[in-house]
Amino acid sequence: MLGHMPHAAADLTTAAPGSARRVADVWTDLATDTTTPADFSVDMVSGLPEPVARWLLRSIDVGAALRTSVIVTMSGQIRIGAWRAFEARQIIAARRGYIWAAVARFGPLPVRGFDRYSDGSGEMRWRLGRLIPVVTATGDDVSRSAAGRLASELILTPAAALSPGVNWTAVDGDSAMAAVEVDGTIHDVTIHVAASGTLDSIELLRWGDPDQTGFGLHRFSAVCTGELRSDGFGVPAHTRAGWGDLEAFIDFDTERTVFL
Repeated sequence: MLGHMPHAAADLTTAAPGSARRVADVWTDLATDTTTPADFSVDMVSGLPEPVARWLLRSIDVGAALRTSVIVTMSGQIRIGAWRAFEARQIIAARRGYIWAAVARFGPLPVRGFDRYSDGSGEMRWRLGRLIPVVTATGDDVSRSAAGRLASELILTPAAALSPGVNWTAVDGDSAMAAVEVDGTIHDVTIHVAASGTLDSIELLRWGDPDQTGFGLHRFSAVCTGELRSDGFGVPAHTRAGWGDLEAFIDFDTERTVFL
């Protein structure tokens, strides 16, 4: 069975990258193997809204182990004042947590650090040139925003769409809404699916302060194109995301995925 064959994790370390050294123990915990005895079969999408079934039948190979954690390697541009090149690696454990560890360039100096959500709390820690703190953020608002982000990362762990903590409702022939439970709070994430089964976009109301006027619920969306496949799963190859009607703040290519 495909679900019991060696997979790409065999040749990629699951250790935390240097920019997330402070939370290496959390990274290790999130990187726990999630392989279950169950393998994906067509009957598992029975009863789901048609757009969800179409997405999952495209995104998960029949016979693939239902892994719900993934390490994602990506690169692109992030808007911090101006657009700046970045490289990142992210561990996502569906509905449990994530760490996004990245390095961006500010002229000759790197800004490195991480965003984290785990055990119900969020955190952001970034430094210029390893020494000068530029962002240090924790607290209820950060945690609530990070939980919404984790809910939206469902698109990078397709098998999690079948979990008991995710309930689906049809919107129309190409869209469906997932009620994703994260640490006791429900986040409504709407996916839009192409006729081919690949994702076109997602959106949700996410807690944040994108316009610097105070925290609240704001529309957050991502446009997805292409497909990258590994370990029996397909995920968007390119993503551009942002808040409301504001200009997107991140644009990246997914270079590699390793499902755990």
